[in-house]
Formats: sequence, structure tokens, C-alpha cells
Amino acid sequence: MATVQTDFVENANVVPMNVDNQVLREQHFGREHELIIESGRTERHYWRDLWHYRELFQVLAWRDISVRYKQTVIGAAWALIRPFLTMVVFTVVFGKLANLPSDGTAPYALMVFAGMLPWSFFAAAVGDASNSLVGNANLISKVYFPRLIVPIATVMVAFVDFLISFAILIMLMIWYQFMPSWQILLLPVFLGIAFMVSIGVGLWITSLNVKYRDFRYVIPFMVQLGLYVSPVGFSSSIVPDQWRLVYALNPMVGVIDGFRWCVLGGESQLYWPGIWLSLGVASFFLWLGIKQFRKMEKSFADLI
Repeated sequence: MATVQTDFVENANVVPMNVDNQVLREQHFGREHELIIESGRTERHYWRDLWHYRELFQVLAWRDISVRYKQTVIGAAWALIRPFLTMVVFTVVFGKLANLPSDGTAPYALMVFAGMLPWSFFAAAVGDASNSLVGNANLISKVYFPRLIVPIATVMVAFVDFLISFAILIMLMIWYQFMPSWQILLLPVFLGIAFMVSIGVGLWITSLNVKYRDFRYVIPFMVQLGLYVSPVGFSSSIVPDQWRLVYALNPMVGVIDGFRWCVLGGESQLYWPGIWLSLGVASFFLWLGIKQFRKMEKSFADLI
């Protein structure tokens, strides 16, 4: 929010504006007074504003959730159908035709779906966040609020889809009579890493997409490519040992492996060096995304 300096404090009604270093002169009870509106919010004030505008965050998230499947025939069932059909295709191609091994004793379909859930969350979060600022151009150009609220709200919408799809995973586990062990308690940890990756990459691409609109064509291609290079339809154990650490530079590798380890239990082996490397890369992307977003945030209203 902009700070306001005025030589008349009493009876001065000031409305925060999204402008920098502007001088406004108005007639006030027959006298001219000067309002200097300039950017003066510190980082501490900015992060405090995120909490003050939490209701706006809730409104934007609920609006996106309510309109996502509006006027569709089957509504929220699309959140179930898409990962389920992808699981079927990957199970047939990799499990039946290519005859690739599963993780431990887990059925191949269950292994695929356990990897599909975190990837679908990441893909939906990045895809929706990348266009969030452009889609809210009118709001951004007229009203002040921390712009971080907009893309993070879309990540929460993707999380709702994740929770809906998680119901299929539970039903599959009941169908195959596959019960998880104590590792399921660590599932929130790897889900937290997925949030870090999604928010970091989403903020970085969102800020670039505002200035370079070519990214709206690149993002779907990159997400589709990432689906095949990430261990979604296969187990990362098939990667040669000398390349597994390099492979873990893709932060979703650690997320997917960890998610499967939590769901499928101790039968699946966890490559801990890759997990720590993926956590480091996820932290880097989160730092990079926030830094790039804050760097370009002041110019969003002009670019949009």
C-alpha cells in the first residue's frame, strides 16, 4: 500500500492508490493542500498485508473453485476422470506392453495413481497460476493488494482437485486390499514439498507471463513434457544408479517417490539422497519465484 504525506492532517480523506511518486492537489474547504503518494511499503509491511488481505484470498479461491466446473455436465467429476484415465493408459503402456516393474508388491495401477496425484496437483497449480494475473487484469490495475494472493489462490484450487482425486486412491487401495503402514503419517511432508515446488515455479512463470505472453504457449508443452520425464507412469528405480542423483534435480521426482513411499508402505525403497536434493531444488525454486515476482510486481499494472 502506498504511504501518504500531507501538510493538512485533519479532515483529509485519503484513498490508497496503485501509483508511485505522484503529487495530487485538491481544493479542501477553500484551501489547496498537497498529497504526496509514494511507494514506501517495506518488506515487513508487505508480508503483513498478506494476512490483512486474507479475506480477499478466500474470495478469490472460492470464486475459482465455483467457476471451474460451472456449466459442465458432470461437474467436479472431471477431477476424478482425468487422472483415472491417465492411470489406465499408463498402466497398459508401461505395465502391460513395456512390462516395467512396480514398486515392491504394489499393483502397477496403484503405483501409477499414487504418482499421478502429486503430478496432477503440480501441473494444475502451475498452469492455472501462470494465467492468474492476466485473467485478473481489471482487479490488479485498479485496486491495491499484495499480488501474491492471486497466484497462490489458484494453487489452493488445484489442492481441492487433489483432495477429490485422493478419494479414488483410497477406493483403489480398498479394491486391491492394500493397506499402508506407518509411513502414511509422513505424507503431509511430501505434500508440503509439492506446495513449495508448485508455488515457486508458478510465481516465477506467472511474473514472466505478464511481460512475455509467449509463455502461455510454452507452459502447456513443458507440463506435458514433464509428465513423461517424471516417474509418473513408471518407478524411478529403473533409472541407473549413476544417474539417479542427476534425475532427482527434477524436484517432482522426490515428491512422487516420497508420496509413493508413504502410500505403498515399506515395500517400496526410498532413495534418500534424491529426496534431499529434490527438497533443496524445491527450496531454490520457491526463493527464485518469490524474488522474481516481487521484483516485477510494481510493473504488473502497467504491463497488463
